[in-house]
Amino acid sequence: MAALSTPYIATRPTHVNSPYMSWTRDPPPELPRRGYHHGNLREALIQAAQELIGAKGPAGFTIAEAARLAGVSPAAPYRHFRDAESLLAEIATRGFDAFRDRLAAALSAAPAEPSRAAETVGRAYLAFAREEPAYYAAMFEARISRDPYPDLLAAGDRAFGVLRALAERLAGAARIQPRPPALMIALHIWSTAHGIASLFGRADPSRRPLPMSAEDLLEASVLIYLQGLGVTPANSS
Repeated sequence: MAALSTPYIATRPTHVNSPYMSWTRDPPPELPRRGYHHGNLREALIQAAQELIGAKGPAGFTIAEAARLAGVSPAAPYRHFRDAESLLAEIATRGFDAFRDRLAAALSAAPAEPSRAAETVGRAYLAFAREEPAYYAAMFEARISRDPYPDLLAAGDRAFGVLRALAERLAGAARIQPRPPALMIALHIWSTAHGIASLFGRADPSRRPLPMSAEDLLEASVLIYLQGLGVTPANSS
């Protein structure tokens, strides 16, 4: 979510773990063509691209297919987007902003106790990945070149800022010495939540079943990590 100079955005999941890559799944159903009537071509294309990404993954659509789904000519998208990547970048930017809002609302509503706040934000992370698969795939699986899209970089920074705010709470409550920097804690929390979301948190019938929910797995992982910092419900006040 942060800029390319930080490890956060530089370390992106590969397509190997994508829910859209599987030897055992049938191809997604063809989406029906929708007529274009409402006059906002840009928004129609963004909506069509989101539907395609949600069904096939970021590698499974072309800008021509988005145009077909929107019910316009193959040349029409180029009035607003120079290529498929720029359309993906717009969706990823919106996704990061929605992600930031979801995490910020969770942190704002979370208990003051840092360990409980970490659990609340982690559950919001998993919920977003599960409920917004098109956004999540565009954000983390599309392999977009970040430098040409400053709005995307800024949106990622804003979203990462929520995890940084949570990490500041955790760092302040840590009992170990020396205390790790908040940035390191934020990256640890992010990588744990993101790994669980990517591996177990989204629908994919080819995935190995877990004896627990993804939320319970995240809660246990965060608890073990926080105990290492000396942040527990008993001493984190």
